[in-house]
Amino acid sequence: MDINETLKKIKRGTIEVISEEELIKKLSKGKPLRIKLGVDPTAPDIHLGHTVLLNKLRTFQDLGHQVVFIIGDFTARIGDPSGRSETRSMMSEQEILKNAKTYQKQLFKILDKSKTEVVYNSHWLYPLGLDGFLNLATKYTVARMLERDDFEKRYKSDTPIAIIEFLYPLLQAYDSVAVKADVELGGNDQKFNLLVGREFQRDFKQEPQVVITMPLLEGTDGVRKMSKSYDNYIALEDKPNDMFGKIMSISDTLMFKYYELLTNCDLDKIKTMHPREAKAGLAEEITARYHSKEEAKKAREEFDSIFKNKNMPEAMEEFISPEKEVMLADILVSSDLVSSKKEARRLMEQGGIKIDGEKILSDKKITIKSDIVIQAGKRKFRKVVYKEK
Repeated sequence: MDINETLKKIKRGTIEVISEEELIKKLSKGKPLRIKLGVDPTAPDIHLGHTVLLNKLRTFQDLGHQVVFIIGDFTARIGDPSGRSETRSMMSEQEILKNAKTYQKQLFKILDKSKTEVVYNSHWLYPLGLDGFLNLATKYTVARMLERDDFEKRYKSDTPIAIIEFLYPLLQAYDSVAVKADVELGGNDQKFNLLVGREFQRDFKQEPQVVITMPLLEGTDGVRKMSKSYDNYIALEDKPNDMFGKIMSISDTLMFKYYELLTNCDLDKIKTMHPREAKAGLAEEITARYHSKEEAKKAREEFDSIFKNKNMPEAMEEFISPEKEVMLADILVSSDLVSSKKEARRLMEQGGIKIDGEKILSDKKITIKSDIVIQAGKRKFRKVVYKEK
């Protein structure tokens, strides 16, 4: 492939390439490059926000390069301080390893397994020992660390910064040395950490990696980055109908960014389409990728049935209530329509909870006569029944 065409594919959706000249030089050698991505398994699910980087890794694989996917089981104990206003709580090793297993299961929905090395950074960070850690600590100054925007803000506002947080960029940088990375990918909030990796590689007499930064993907609220903690995420493990519906809920402006970062579709063609059709096409394509074409098609038909034709879903999950009379917020939580009573009450106040089509604006005790249909938000339905014991 022509070098310009290769660069166009690599640079699509990127924020920065440091440096493009070095990347061209590496590509011109005509041998597979080692493309590094490190991810700390701090939550069990991979969501579409994570796939921005995974899709770019797949682009490199399709161009013939080797991906080195680092599961940061060691660095997750510290937690990445990037963008944080306070020190993270340390995670247990058991929790980290449990999350890591789900990452591996979901990873190959995107990546080519034959061109992917999956490694744990504990394999080289534990053996470093105290001497190794002290050696890493000599390679960077406190003044340089305080150049980081997040550290600088916390320092100026007298917000505590734990010494252990200074170690994180050093350990992530050493990962690049350990795997001999040619290129490292990361979100734009990771730029400082990735650049430290370049410096460490020089210190260890390696050719410095090219750094490629990608934008953070906003979640379904269209404001904050996609995150489970903000409840604005679309998980790869979401059911087809939920995934389709969540994508349909995003704004038209955000839709184009999703197309750019999550698909290989022709962006000029997308601009000529009616926004609703374009969004439905996006929802169907992404749902098909993580489920199947058949399930994506069914999800689209179900969505149209509910929202175009104002029908109830043909198939609904049934939840058996343990009591005939129960508080509405309790049944919303226990049937998994909402994650908490707080969310239940918020949805009620916003008019987002309906029982058999009637809006319920506050929490109250309800009686389940035979069966009822509870709707939470635009897309979630449950048939709730009570069976006499």
